[in-house]
Amino acid sequence: IEHCPDGGGDASAAGSGDLKKGGRMTNDREKVFSRLKASLDRLPARTPYPDFPADVATPADRREGGLSVFRQRLAETNTRLFEDIASLGDWLGERNALSGYCDPSLAAILRPAIPPSIRLSTNFDRQRPDDYQFGITRASAGIVETGSLVLKDRDTSDRLGAVAPWIHVACLDPGNLYATLADALTDLGDDPAVILVSGHSQTADVEGIMIHGVHGPGEQACLFMQAEKKTENGP
Repeated sequence: IEHCPDGGGDASAAGSGDLKKGGRMTNDREKVFSRLKASLDRLPARTPYPDFPADVATPADRREGGLSVFRQRLAETNTRLFEDIASLGDWLGERNALSGYCDPSLAAILRPAIPPSIRLSTNFDRQRPDDYQFGITRASAGIVETGSLVLKDRDTSDRLGAVAPWIHVACLDPGNLYATLADALTDLGDDPAVILVSGHSQTADVEGIMIHGVHGPGEQACLFMQAEKKTENGP
């Protein structure tokens, strides 16, 4: 039990209101990270990463493959693939998913081919996450080896809009594919947050029962869309 420096007894006796306001919890977090940063700043040089072949963890039979293999791997991860917007709209209608969030930059492209009964909201209200039956955001790239979708923070209009709704649709330019997971990891750059999505969320750590949608969307889809323009430095 930690003793409070103000003489107020142990930490467990502190009012819950202080924690909710970010008092002790926030201060302790800042103290830990400031000490870590100070320790690292004193080092003359950072220890370099070990030097090893980028494909050392990639089985030989998974180092090759293009778009056709990526389609197959998406199916293996239970990611539903759509190659035209109208098919996506029909599927959402069949799922009775009639209201959801959509990346503002994609809404104008999708609306003409989406049934008018389906509402696309370009603003995600974080106070009402359950109001959104689906979320449509951009995927930065795909990984052929694992059938994964790369969601980089810089390309995601609203991260909660991508992970909170039951259905997530990642819009991907099929020209932005990495052959292997190692290729993707070595090209992540300095993006503050990257999510690798390999199918819908599922876990079986509760009584050995498979449950979908606990840590993220219960259904994952991918829509192939050609980008408006190619980037100079790859995905």
